[in-house]
Amino acid sequence: MIQAVQLSATKREKAGKGASRAVRRSGFVPAVVYGDKLAPEMISIEEKFLVAEMNKKGIWTRQYEINVDGKDKHLVLCQDIQKHPVSNRPIHADFLRISKNSVLTLDIPLQFVGTEVAPGLKKGGVLNVIHRTIEVKCKADNIPESFTIDLSKAEIGTSFSASEIKMADGVKLAAHEDFVVVTIVTPQEDTADTRPQAAAATAEAAAAPAADAKAEEAKPAEEKK
Repeated sequence: MIQAVQLSATKREKAGKGASRAVRRSGFVPAVVYGDKLAPEMISIEEKFLVAEMNKKGIWTRQYEINVDGKDKHLVLCQDIQKHPVSNRPIHADFLRISKNSVLTLDIPLQFVGTEVAPGLKKGGVLNVIHRTIEVKCKADNIPESFTIDLSKAEIGTSFSASEIKMADGVKLAAHEDFVVVTIVTPQEDTADTRPQAAAATAEAAAAPAADAKAEEAKPAEEKK
């Protein structure tokens, strides 16, 4: 069972831009907790904590237990973080209430391993990543951090579909139809002078961290700034 990260918060009494600016000047970020058929609750959380969590992988699938003023507790997932267009500092956050039995639809990142020894890539093939995340359904206490696809034996023309990804019990694809997530393709003969760029793109696709997953839920109509 996944252990929720503890998060202390303070209840906000006032909404609006002026009140939100005052919260930010004090080193906190205005936020809202919503969902689970309960009324939205305005809170503020420490900016340093939120920035630290943003710098870690998996923020969209990591569970938090928000403790509001030492009284109310909410099990949540982070749904959205608005950032300042210039400073990139967080200026507002949305959290979705969940329960251990909540069934969620989430985008889980894909990790590609074995690219350095893949026969198809050594022969000049190009790694074509079609999907960096895959949408699944699972309970809140069974959220995968990522899925790994092993390309160490992949030849040119090899493709991997979503149905080939090994998933734990209780985790299943959200899509009803199967689809290809990655393939190794033959480079076009008339683009020989662009192969260095293609090789660089292949290395980047293999090494770059997959996009963080995020639950597909509606957001409340609450002030964002």
